[in-house]
Amino acid sequence: MSVAFLKEESAETASETLLPPREISPHANLVTETGLKALETALAEARELYQAAQPIEDVNERRRQQASPLRDIRYYSERIASAQLMPAPADTDVIAFGSSVTFRREDGRVETYRIVGEDEADPKAGSISYVSPIARLLIGKSEGDVVVMAGKEIEIEAVG
Repeated sequence: MSVAFLKEESAETASETLLPPREISPHANLVTETGLKALETALAEARELYQAAQPIEDVNERRRQQASPLRDIRYYSERIASAQLMPAPADTDVIAFGSSVTFRREDGRVETYRIVGEDEADPKAGSISYVSPIARLLIGKSEGDVVVMAGKEIEIEAVG
């Protein structure tokens, strides 16, 4: 579409408002109930930011302010549409999606993580994605099992 039809000052200004889409993972979009609620909250926040920029009279500035929220609206809408809500693990003895697992590394560090969906994962907050290398090693294992990652042993101490 011609820049003239968009009422843009220049092609450069128009390109500033067309952000590339956020990358969508090729993995199944498994989510916990908490993860799905977080996606819905993020979508609502993006819509609010988009609407907050609506009153801006300068069309170029309005588009600049709406570009990021619009990209997020597309991303979160797609993630919600593709979300597969996973039930809490029925068996707390075997590590699965949604499980919390405590393990001891060879150096003595004890760590606890919950295995969750990609959008919900935050290792600093104690959650890891089910597609992460460590989660893939742990899924299906039980308390007392030992797995080897990067040549180092990890002993599973608790599953919940």
